[in-house]
Amino acid sequence: MLTMLGEGFLVTLQIFFLTLIGSLPLGIVVALGRMSRFKPLALIVRFYISVMRGTPLMLQMFAIYFAPYYVFGIELTTDSKFNATIIAFIINYAAYFAEIYRSGIQSIPKGQYEAAEVLGYSRLQTFGKIVLPQVVKRILPAMGNEIITLVKDTSLAFAIGVAEMFSTAKALVASQVSMVPFVIAAVFYWVFNFVVEVVLNRVEKKLDYYHD
Repeated sequence: MLTMLGEGFLVTLQIFFLTLIGSLPLGIVVALGRMSRFKPLALIVRFYISVMRGTPLMLQMFAIYFAPYYVFGIELTTDSKFNATIIAFIINYAAYFAEIYRSGIQSIPKGQYEAAEVLGYSRLQTFGKIVLPQVVKRILPAMGNEIITLVKDTSLAFAIGVAEMFSTAKALVASQVSMVPFVIAAVFYWVFNFVVEVVLNRVEKKLDYYHD
């Protein structure tokens, strides 16, 4: 039982880390697009964010999984389920992260941008060296909440047949007629979230030198 749950947990970890690797940088791009002075781009990005936040993640997974077959006639493979899960998670969480990034960026006083311009910084240098470090500190609590939610949302992958920890536990409960696999899975999720919280708290402490 523990071996099977451990294998499922490894899939859960893959979904979690691949989602963060893809959605964290994509969220920055989306946030900048959302704040763009080029109105058509800003409107398109706003629509994307609205759709991602306004529809269930599970529905998005189904759409991405079945679209290649029903729209383009592409045969589904054994990797299609996992790939659809990762794509759905990345584009969904990028939308949420983008709004958090946007709130952080817009909270930086305009005087800091003006001071950086006087000192000869380019826009890219200003964003990377002055704005972004402060933004990271300000948005970390909100980001932490989303990251913890992501840990639990990985269980949604069972809906399209990805063998992550929850679907493994569900299969074990059915075969063994026992609730023990669910209890063990709950402990796995709790410990994982606890580790994430500890890491986030340490990052917050390291950023204490940025005072508002």
